[in-house]
Amino acid sequence: MMKDTLILAIESSCDETAAAVVKNGRTVLSNVISSQIELHKLYGGVVPEIASRKHIEKINQVIQEALDDAGVTLDDLDAIGVTYGPGLVGALLVGVAEAKAIAYAKKLPLVGVHHIEGHVSANYIENPDLEPPFLCLIVSGGHTHLVVVKDYGEFEILGRTRDDAAGEAFDKVARAIGLGYPGGPKIDKLSNEGDPDAIPFPRAKVDDGPYDFSFSGLKSAVLNYLNKCHMTGKKVVEADVAASFQKAVTDVLVGNTVRAAKELNMDKLALAGGVASNQHLRQAMEEACRKENIRLYRPSPILCTDNAAMIGAAAYYEYKKGTRHGWDLNAIPNLRLGER
Repeated sequence: MMKDTLILAIESSCDETAAAVVKNGRTVLSNVISSQIELHKLYGGVVPEIASRKHIEKINQVIQEALDDAGVTLDDLDAIGVTYGPGLVGALLVGVAEAKAIAYAKKLPLVGVHHIEGHVSANYIENPDLEPPFLCLIVSGGHTHLVVVKDYGEFEILGRTRDDAAGEAFDKVARAIGLGYPGGPKIDKLSNEGDPDAIPFPRAKVDDGPYDFSFSGLKSAVLNYLNKCHMTGKKVVEADVAASFQKAVTDVLVGNTVRAAKELNMDKLALAGGVASNQHLRQAMEEACRKENIRLYRPSPILCTDNAAMIGAAAYYEYKKGTRHGWDLNAIPNLRLGER
C-alpha cells in the first residue's frame, strides 16, 4: 500500500494570504484563506505595499490554522509547495521566504509552483476522473489563456489576451460604472437586473490569432458609451451596461474556447481562474458544451479565486515528477506559463 503524500501549500501572490494541507494532490484536508478585500476597497484596488505588509502579519497564523484544521503537524509533511510567480513581487516574497524557512528547518523538499498551474489544478480536487489531456480556459484578473493541458504541469498555449485580461476589464468597467472594487463579482450581481442585449458592445476578433483575445476595445466602447450619455444627458442604466458588457466578454470567451475544442477534437474542457466563478460565464459555457457534447469541468467558486489548496494540488504532481527547488528560489512576478 502506497504511503499518502501530505503537502503544506502556501499562496500569497496578490491579496489573499492562504495555506492548505493537501493529501495525494486531490484531497483537501484544510484550506484557509485570509482575504484583504475590505482593506483594499478603500483604495479602489490592490495596493502592493499594503498587501505585502498584511501577508507578513497573517502568514504564520494562517499556516498554523491550516495545520490545526488538517489535524497534522510540520513533522507529518512530505513537502512544502509555494507560489513563486507570477504576481506582486513583494507579496510573493513573503510566501516564498516562509516556505523556504519551514522547508529548511524541517529538512523538507521545497516545490515552487506557477500560480496559473495552480488555477488549472483546482479542477483535479473536485473531479477525481479528470486527467490530462484536456482543454482549459484560464480567466483571471491578470491572465486570459486558452491552453491544452498535455500532462500534469505541461501546457501548450493556443491563445492569450493581446491586451487587457478579462478580469482586468471587469474591474475597469466596474470602476467606470461606479461599482467599486472588486469589480467582477459586482458586475456579475448587477447583471441579473439588466438586459444583456440593451447595448450592442463589440466582440473583438484577432485576425492573426484565431484563439487570442482582446478586451481593450470593448472596455473603450463602454467608456465611450458612458461619456456620450453624460454629454447628451441620456440616463445611464448601470444594470444594462453591466449585463451588455458581461455578455460581450462571455460571448468571446465561450466562442473561442468551444471552437478550439471542436477543431482539436477535444471532448474535455475545464475552466480556471477567478473569473471562472462568474455565474453567467459558467452558465453560458455549460449550455455551449451541452450542445457540442463536451464534458465541462469547473471548480467551486471558492477554488476559482486565489487559494492554497490549488497550489497543493499542483505541487503534488510537480513533487511526483521530481521537481525540487533550492534555497535560491526567488519570486518571479512576470513568470510565464511553462517556465521554470
